[in-house]
Amino acid sequence: MNKPLALIVDDEPDIRELLEITLNRMDIQTHCAENIAQARALLQRKSFDLCLTDMRLPDGNGLELVDTIQSMANPVPVAVITAHGNMDTAILAMKKGAFDFISKPVDLSVLRQLVSSALKLSDQVDRRTRHLLLGESLIMREIRSKIAKLARSQAPVYISGESGSGKELVAKLIHQQSSRSDKPFVAINCGAIPHELMESEFFGHKKGSFTGAVSDKKGLFQAAEGGTLFLDEVADLSLSLQVKLLRAIQEKKIRRVGESQEIPVDIRLLSATHRNLGEMVQNGSFRQDLYYRINVIDLSVPPLRERSGDIPALAEHILVKLTGASKQNKPVLSASTLAALQQYHFPGNVRELENILERALALYDGKSIEIDDLNLPIGILNHSDAPEHDLASGSLEDHLEAIERKAITIALEENEWNKTATIEQLGLSFRSLQYRLKMLDLDN
Repeated sequence: MNKPLALIVDDEPDIRELLEITLNRMDIQTHCAENIAQARALLQRKSFDLCLTDMRLPDGNGLELVDTIQSMANPVPVAVITAHGNMDTAILAMKKGAFDFISKPVDLSVLRQLVSSALKLSDQVDRRTRHLLLGESLIMREIRSKIAKLARSQAPVYISGESGSGKELVAKLIHQQSSRSDKPFVAINCGAIPHELMESEFFGHKKGSFTGAVSDKKGLFQAAEGGTLFLDEVADLSLSLQVKLLRAIQEKKIRRVGESQEIPVDIRLLSATHRNLGEMVQNGSFRQDLYYRINVIDLSVPPLRERSGDIPALAEHILVKLTGASKQNKPVLSASTLAALQQYHFPGNVRELENILERALALYDGKSIEIDDLNLPIGILNHSDAPEHDLASGSLEDHLEAIERKAITIALEENEWNKTATIEQLGLSFRSLQYRLKMLDLDN
């Protein structure tokens, strides 16, 4: 089996030698370059598994090398070496696609962890979870593509979106497609922890450090060692804990409550909230420096009402999951029921869709799920797609006809009037679609 090959780029002979000796002891072959020009020449001739580059080089900046590697057909993980405390440069490098960073003076244990993660990433071919984020709308295809790219980095990711939109699922996908997939994924809802226990929960504590500390305890950072720590509802953190969290992220070390020694930790940080962190920074309830640090890369998850075309596939998946049935034997949603779901506003997003369908399963008569089984709040429509009818005027039949007309028209337009694709999206038979097209005067 061939040994991995690493490219080391640094103009200081002592640093190059230190890095080379460390990697050679890890059974990794190395090639060294003193500047960007030499590095680019080596990249053209050799197939590397990893690149370590200093930021300050005689003929330019290490960021230029990051750009060069990211533009390659098969980019390799590249980690940058920064001056101590120069977080701005490290963050910029990760925004450009760098895998990770390490500060001078180089901590060899941290370096070995970084290199091991990068090499696992080069070998990573497992994509077990790529089908779990359902939906073929353009925005969901773009999100899946972005997740695949983010999984190749160690950069902190901030996931924004409304409650129930799937932020934790996105975080799990990033973890499971990354080089850390065989290590823990630890998720915590920051809003569910009492403020007085937050520091102990995050960093752990020493026995006797406070009343009730009857034994030593590891915190969430240590529980996620080598893996991913997902902080949901990060906006709920107290200002005092925000300071400690910032230090832990920057130094990659924690101090347990009651301890004087710091403990190195190796985690990938992902965070999320449904609140507007930018506004919280403006009003002083969230630290700007922490916001800047956790929001190296942002990923916005759209609300369900902005991708109503994905509802049929989501509903089918949820019904199969709730009933344990096969796709062929799952309960059927009538066309009008599906149309009503596609017009509903869904303030609770995918989580609410699941709750609605679970309730409908308890009410339907065993044949097909009808609108009445959904028990939707009257009048809460997806206004971006709602028909011009006002529910307060006209009969319920007229209103449902308008909803069905709109849903079928949207599906036809999304599928460029391909009737075969449309019936698959709506879950109709060809005869049923033909009947509705004639009934609604849509049969051109």
